[in-house]
Amino acid sequence: MFGGWSIDVDGMTVAIIADLGGGEKLWLKADDACRSRYEAAGCERFIYEGKTKTSSMNYYTAPEEVMDSREAMQPWAALALECAVKARACKPPPKPRASKAAAPRKSRKA
Repeated sequence: MFGGWSIDVDGMTVAIIADLGGGEKLWLKADDACRSRYEAAGCERFIYEGKTKTSSMNYYTAPEEVMDSREAMQPWAALALECAVKARACKPPPKPRASKAAAPRKSRKA
């Protein structure tokens, strides 16, 4: 993903590591409900240049001051996991796949 890595928990991406031009950074999952918390901590939003437009994703850099402390990072990691859980709950269930079994044949009358 974007030439980087993802950090997944139970099939949910909670964080990514990517270089958008300023070196590799840890980007934590976010949503509209917690966006202000990331912004208040001075975190940078994941914004990238596409082929035709600038786009963004619901990820923010981890606060710089928590990067070297397991205890300080824990609430941010928990918040990212909470956002990933909420995002998965909002997704519609996957459509059932068509069975590859052969269709029953009609019997021929002799």
